Order: sequence, then structure tokens, then C-alpha cells
Amino acid sequence: MTVVRSTLPDEDRRIACEALQSTLVDLLGLSLIGKQAHWNVVGPRFRSVHLQLDEVVSAARTGADTVAERSATLGVPPDGRPETVAKVFSLPVPEEGWLRDEDAVRVMAEALGTAIVRLRERVDATEKADPVTQDLLISVTAELEKLRWMFEAENTPFGS
Repeated sequence: MTVVRSTLPDEDRRIACEALQSTLVDLLGLSLIGKQAHWNVVGPRFRSVHLQLDEVVSAARTGADTVAERSATLGVPPDGRPETVAKVFSLPVPEEGWLRDEDAVRVMAEALGTAIVRLRERVDATEKADPVTQDLLISVTAELEKLRWMFEAENTPFGS
């Protein structure tokens, strides 16, 4: 059933929506691992890391909504169901249980870094197919890069 018709040619729409779907899974997964770390973080920097993790969750949820709505705009229903995310999600995740603050910072920097590398590939893939989707992905990438920078700065010894 086609509810919304896109003005993009079918192949361009396929490329754009594959990039959007993969990004949606990464963002939903980031929000989940951000909350998992948020609930379980312990250590001397508990409060600052706890609050910083909520920033990731908020950015990931906002980005996921924007990405999903772009897919719907192009006439392809986004799939954010738990089973879809669980089946294909592959970013680094925190261990089960309590999570030392430095480990929370490390795993979030790694997860964000992996998501950013993937996003940059999708930015390249959508350049000709759909510059509007590319622009959206560039914006999401910029936000995740800012968050990653903040986590990286948290774990970098001064003078290194």
C-alpha cells in the first residue's frame, strides 16, 4: 500500500530511505544504551556523566523522530519496532550491571564514533540521490560529533 508518493525517482528514494532506516536504528539504539548507562553509572563523576548521558538520549530521540518523519515524507514507512532494532543494531554497548563513570564515557564515545562513521557513509550515499536527506543526515552527524567530542574531552588527560 502506498500512502505517500514521493517526487524522487524510485532508485533515489530507495537509497535515501535505506540510509534513513539504518540511521533510525542507530539513533534508537543510541538512546537505549544512553539510558542503560545513565541508570547504572557510578563513580566520582557520577552526576556530570549521568546528565551528559541524558543529552545523548535527548539528541538521539530527536534525531530519530526527524529521520523517521523524513522517511515517511518520502513514502516509506520507518521501522522503529523493538524487534527491528534488536535484530540489526550493532553499535558498542555497555556491559550489564553497574558501570564505572570512565567506562560509561568510553563506551558512549565509541558508540557515537561508530555511528558517526556510518552516518558519513550515508551522507556520501545520498549526495546525488537526495540532497534534502543528505542535509538532514549532515545535521544529525554534526550533533553526534559534538556529543562525542564532549565525551572524548572527558577521558583525555590534559597535556596528551
